[in-house]
Amino acid sequence: MRWRISRHLLGMAPLDPLDAPIRGRQGPGRLRTPPMMPPAKPARFASLADMPSAWRSGVVAIGNFDGVHCGHQAVLRAASAQAEHLGVPALMLTFEPHPRAFFSGKPLFRLTPAPLKAALAAALGFDGTLVLPFDQALAAQSAADFVSDVLLKRLGIRAAITGYDFHFGKARAGTPQFLAEQGVLHGFSVTTVDAVSEGPEAVSSTRIRHALSQGDVAAAGGLLGWRFAVAGTVQHGDGRGRDLGYPTANMVLDPASELAHGIYAVRLLTTDGALRDGVASYGRRPTFGGGDPVLETFVFDFSGDLYGADALVSFCGHIREERHFDSVEALVARMDEDSVEARTILERHPPSAFDQRIADAWVALKAGGDQTA
Repeated sequence: MRWRISRHLLGMAPLDPLDAPIRGRQGPGRLRTPPMMPPAKPARFASLADMPSAWRSGVVAIGNFDGVHCGHQAVLRAASAQAEHLGVPALMLTFEPHPRAFFSGKPLFRLTPAPLKAALAAALGFDGTLVLPFDQALAAQSAADFVSDVLLKRLGIRAAITGYDFHFGKARAGTPQFLAEQGVLHGFSVTTVDAVSEGPEAVSSTRIRHALSQGDVAAAGGLLGWRFAVAGTVQHGDGRGRDLGYPTANMVLDPASELAHGIYAVRLLTTDGALRDGVASYGRRPTFGGGDPVLETFVFDFSGDLYGADALVSFCGHIREERHFDSVEALVARMDEDSVEARTILERHPPSAFDQRIADAWVALKAGGDQTA
């Protein structure tokens, strides 16, 4: 079965400020929060070894889903709709590490590590996210064995949903056509979802990574359908921000991150569910001699202690590039201007309904004991 992208799949309510034009194979749509999204579920992720038995006999969306962008969401919504129709669980089946990183041996700028993917899946109404370790054994497994061992024996699936470009198994022999044939042979349905396009190109994780590398978080958010965010633990810094009147919550991002160094309007979410506006600098602090990249977030109108707290920082707008200042006074004067501009951006662009669902799912995931999201 082919699932074509329509306005119904992409929804109708505006996702301000990410209201970028999106086109599917059946005409124009907008990046929107669907008006009839299934209820959000508690965010849960597991491996095959500790998978709850209740997850068997469900509908499974299979893919890498790095970013859980608009194209991925079309796949996931198709799976969720079919699971609801059948009255069975909806599962995301994904792989860690990313196969590209495994085969290349090089770090990959990840948009959504597994726990954040699980939160996004929960926000889309999924019952759980199943993470398969992508190792040499899985890479060497034939496509037929993957179907028989994982999809049938372990999961007992009723249906599989994939994107148009998904391949699996040794030498990528598991094409969408192969999976459809296996479905006929073994008695499960298969749906292949076509591309979602923006302009002349399909929405892709590669396009989003490129946008982020240019600091264009608005374009990235338009392709994602949600505001790009990073998670981490707030660490002690050198205290210089406090001396300047701008105490910051410092987080070290994945070394493979290619987010452009610069100043951003952000929101910082903590595990108590508090969502606070702020302005963040990501970079090497060239005015003070440089160093390893750090994300430093100044939270507006806040005087508490965030050290050791887990936080999720979402990027709502790019203000300027990182630069060297000739004096501390010049730096502080520009920080004052950045703060004003950040407040303006954040006032104009409140969190979307989908962003709030993601925040709720992330908080629920952390409350459930996850320490890596």
